[in-house]
Amino acid sequence: MPLASMTGFARSQGSAGGYHWAWELKSVNGKGLDLRLRLPQGWDAIEVPARASAARHLARGNVSATLTAERTGALAAVRVNEEVLAALLETIGRITPRVEASPPSLDGILGLKGVMEITEMEESAAARREAEAAVAAGFEAALSDLVSARRNEGAALARLLETRLVEIARLTAAAEASPARAPEAIRARLAEQVKSIVGTGEKFDSDRLYQEAILLAAKADVREELDRLKAHVEAAEKLLAEGGPVGRKLDFLAQELNRESNTLCAKSNDVSLTAIGLDLKAVVDQFREQVQNLE
Repeated sequence: MPLASMTGFARSQGSAGGYHWAWELKSVNGKGLDLRLRLPQGWDAIEVPARASAARHLARGNVSATLTAERTGALAAVRVNEEVLAALLETIGRITPRVEASPPSLDGILGLKGVMEITEMEESAAARREAEAAVAAGFEAALSDLVSARRNEGAALARLLETRLVEIARLTAAAEASPARAPEAIRARLAEQVKSIVGTGEKFDSDRLYQEAILLAAKADVREELDRLKAHVEAAEKLLAEGGPVGRKLDFLAQELNRESNTLCAKSNDVSLTAIGLDLKAVVDQFREQVQNLE
């Protein structure tokens, strides 16, 4: 199963059952799957199947789905409110003898609020079912395009992440081969540190000094960090090869890579090894940032 990004956009539109409709789907990063549906009034029947379909095709991401639907070609129905008209004519008849004015015209009476109502003719149940079926199918089409867009971006991300892992592996190998890690170099640095301590003129217990030297040597050894870096790179490469919704697992590995690179820099007491550690941290940060977009 290919990798997928959590960002994407898709749109579908069509006409059916006397309606013209359009879907717009937008997806961005999210910890889980959060589908936010914006439906016109009267289209609530679409919500349940839309949510079920999104859950089948998407694992993570904040998804916004907006439906617009406009009824087209509907005939207008004109109705005169007989009760309002009768009350109005009765009132006109009572006040006409008391007021000197021209008699009211028909268009004036019909133009009064509440006398005449213009509404759309009620749609048939068959037309409504046709429109809802078409809108539901349109959501499936837009969702399919969204999945394709996310997978296309996921493929591009996978190539970037593979490049970052190659660079992390190269820097790990460079740190492992650094002359600063050679026993002779470590021994020389320890001897220099011990010499500077002894040179203070203070008396030190020889056994205690030996123990401190061992501790300094242990702290200077980055063997474990290098082994873990290599193991994390191998695990990340395996996840990229497997594909699917592996963003969470890769994010965890990115955190572990960041932890080991930080420890490597902290333990290093050599300029060249520190430089490698800083380069490693920069690449791991890039890897971690790009992983945030994966499903």
